[in-house]
Amino acid sequence: MIELTLIGIGTGNPDHITMQAARAMNAADLILIPRKGESKSDLVDLRRDICAQVLNAPVRIVEFDMPVRDAEGDYARGVHEWHDAIAAVWREQIALHLPGGGRLALLVWGDPSLYDSTLRIAERLPDVKVQVVAGITSLQALTAAHAIPLNPLAGSVTITTGRLLRAHGWPKGADTVVVMLDGGCAFEVLDPAGIAIWWGAYLGMAQEALECGPLVHAAPIIAERRAELRARHGWIMDVYLMRKEQSDG
Repeated sequence: MIELTLIGIGTGNPDHITMQAARAMNAADLILIPRKGESKSDLVDLRRDICAQVLNAPVRIVEFDMPVRDAEGDYARGVHEWHDAIAAVWREQIALHLPGGGRLALLVWGDPSLYDSTLRIAERLPDVKVQVVAGITSLQALTAAHAIPLNPLAGSVTITTGRLLRAHGWPKGADTVVVMLDGGCAFEVLDPAGIAIWWGAYLGMAQEALECGPLVHAAPIIAERRAELRARHGWIMDVYLMRKEQSDG
């Protein structure tokens, strides 16, 4: 029997590791760390650093090359095929390093429940028992960094993606919108009047970057800064929250 523990590790800061996460890491027989190419080598380094700081047991750490998603053609089909390929790599690593069974751990950015596909990939391994250790999400790190509440008074919050925001605009009935997985600046499709934005990139990391203000003024600043940061680091992970003005505060 393989026991797979998906451990939320926050947004790159070792201080985000909970005591439960630390115990789960030290209880594992094997931790798999994905490599996503040279442009995202910082992410591998952060996982290595977390392991170095947290592990006090002789846990094996194995790195593997993450399959690359085909960005051409149908999006949903491409994602499903990518998830199949990742699950196949996991099976190979399990067969190679845990042939007699054992406890496998994967370190998941943020929390496995929020806009992360690790749980869906794990479903492709029906003979594996899965458990989850909750982690700090980029959404939580964003609101903490800006010292703002997630929701307005008695208001609603919608969490969506850049792809959906660009395709459909502001979600109907939403007071506050959190946008994740935005490959560009989808907020540029909105009429900025009456909207405020709080944006953050590399949250919890040494290179953390923050911007906020009325969307009409902040949008071009964020777009320029985002492009500069991506060019400098070769990759970017960011999230933002937008809120419409309300008379009740």
